[in-house]
Amino acid sequence: MALSNNATRVLVSVVAIPVIIGASYLGGIYFFILTLLISTVAYYEFFLLAKNKGANVNLWFGLLSIVLLLINQVRFFTDFFPIILLIVFTLTLIELFRNKGSAIINLGATLFGISYIGIFSVALLGIREFYPKIDGLYQRGGYIIIAILATIWICDSAAYYGGTALGKHKLFPRVSPNKSWEGAIFGFIFALTTIVLAKIIVLDFLSWSTIIGLGFIVGIFGQVGDLIESLIKRDAGVKDSSAIIPGHGGIFDRFDSLLYTAPVIFLYLSFFGR
Repeated sequence: MALSNNATRVLVSVVAIPVIIGASYLGGIYFFILTLLISTVAYYEFFLLAKNKGANVNLWFGLLSIVLLLINQVRFFTDFFPIILLIVFTLTLIELFRNKGSAIINLGATLFGISYIGIFSVALLGIREFYPKIDGLYQRGGYIIIAILATIWICDSAAYYGGTALGKHKLFPRVSPNKSWEGAIFGFIFALTTIVLAKIIVLDFLSWSTIIGLGFIVGIFGQVGDLIESLIKRDAGVKDSSAIIPGHGGIFDRFDSLLYTAPVIFLYLSFFGR
């Protein structure tokens, strides 16, 4: 007998969440592999979305660029800027010989995918390694990642259920007609509540001002990230980025908020988190 969609979602979550939390806690190669899987699969899904709009995204070059960016983040072979120059220079040179549709659309879509998914994934690695090993403890970055993930998940659930129960004012009807301002406010409130609880439980090394800032970032930009991915999917004419995760859609669907908040959180920690 086939499982219902809700039962499938719960079963996948029960299996996947401990793996994600474990990789985040352990860091190092485990979190690198997790980030690599998220970014490369999400980029492939973006390739499919762009294809629906007639863009011939350079799939293999984009994947190699993301792998290069992530490896450089953990090994620091060179500064970030030379790699970006190399990627742009090489991509434009390759496009000269591809002869597949519009060069402008192809270049724009490929670079957007590399930037949105690849560079934002680099920021995610940066957050995990932001606090080096202090007094023999390497898990501070892991606690931050886990807290961010929990805050995003609870924010999403609160926005959904709050919007379902009380939603009357549409948030962005042309992008996501089911989302409401009431749901967004519910999500924001629960995001703040979750990060405050995280401060009490595991993030005691962060100041209260830093914690509140993180809550604002996740509560606002996490939901914006979801809207942006919805905008891309609606433009491509699809409901989910793929069906790779039973009951949940695609990797891009599940980690859109995390990817979008990662650079904001990394910049915030860089200026205010020490």
